[in-house]
Amino acid sequence: MIKRDKGVTISQVAAEAGVARSSVSRAFRHPDMLLPETVERIMKAAEALGYVPNHTARALSTGRHGNIALVVPDIANPFFPPLIAATQLEADRSDFCVFLGNTEEKPAQEDKLLGRFAGQVEGLVLASPRLSDERIRAHAAQRPLVLINRDIKGIPRVLIDSGSGVQQAAEHLAALGHRKIVYVNGPHTSWSNRERRAALRSAARKLGLEIVALPPIVPTYQSGHRTVDAILETGASAAIAFDDITAQGILAGLAEYNVAVPGRFSLIGCDDVLGAVTYPALTSVSNRSAEAGRLAVTLLMEALQSGSIREARYVLETHLVIRNTTGPAPN
Repeated sequence: MIKRDKGVTISQVAAEAGVARSSVSRAFRHPDMLLPETVERIMKAAEALGYVPNHTARALSTGRHGNIALVVPDIANPFFPPLIAATQLEADRSDFCVFLGNTEEKPAQEDKLLGRFAGQVEGLVLASPRLSDERIRAHAAQRPLVLINRDIKGIPRVLIDSGSGVQQAAEHLAALGHRKIVYVNGPHTSWSNRERRAALRSAARKLGLEIVALPPIVPTYQSGHRTVDAILETGASAAIAFDDITAQGILAGLAEYNVAVPGRFSLIGCDDVLGAVTYPALTSVSNRSAEAGRLAVTLLMEALQSGSIREARYVLETHLVIRNTTGPAPN
C-alpha cells in the first residue's frame, strides 16, 4: 500500500531553486512569464524534491479551478468526437483542463451534470442541449456558459447552420425529379432538428415538393433501421435523415428489403461523419463541429478573462456533399 505524506510545499521548491514562491507558481501556470533558465531551475528543483502542484489547494485559495466542462448528449455519436478534441486542444492553449459529461440524450441527466460541474469548473460549454431554455438560463446564471447549437438570446452561442445545407439537399433532390420526400426527425428537443425540418419545409414550398415528417426519434443506427417500414409506406422516392447515424440504419434497412440506393430510392444524411465510409457513399450535409468547439472555448475564455458575458452569436454555414446515395427519381 502506498503511504501518503504531507507532500513537498511550494516554499521548499522555492528555497531549493533560490527563487520566490511566486516564481514557482508562475513556472507551473505561466512559464512564458519567466526566463527559460529560471523555469528550468525550478523544474529541476521540483523534480528532485518530488513536488506535485496541489490544484485543489490552489482552487480553495484563489477561487480558480483551471477547469471547464463540456457536456454533450451522446459521446458515441461520431458528430461529437471532433468537437470534443477541438475543445480540449483550445482549452489547453489557455492551460485549462476539460471535464466531459455525457447525458445519453436525457434532459434530467444534463441538468444533474451541469449542477455537479458548477462547483468544480470555471465555465461550461453545452453542446446540442436537450434542456428547456429556462433551465439553461438558470445554469448560465451560476457559471459562465457558452452554447453550441442552441439559440438563446443573452447567452454566447455558436450555431452550425445546417439549414443552408438542407436547403441545398432539397434543391438537389428536386433537380433529380423527386417530388415526395420523407424527413426522419431527430430528438424533439433538438434545436438542430427544428432548424433542419423548418429549412426543408421552407425549401419544399418554393420547389413544389411534398414533405412527410416522421415522429421524433433518438438518433441511433437502430432507430434509423426501425423507420424503414414507415418510410416505404409513404410512397416517397427520397428521404433526408436527421443525421448520418440514422441514415446508416435506414440504408441497412433498405438493403434488407432489396431497395436499391440510389436506383429506387435516394437518401441524404446530415453532419457528414460517415458519408465516405458507407456503401454506397452517403450524400450528406457538411459538418463543422470541430470549428464550433474551438470557437465556443474561445468565447468562454474571453468571458473568464473579462469577467463579463457579452452578447455573441456566431453562425457557421454548411453545404451539401454529393456522393452516391442520390440519383434520378424512378419512373
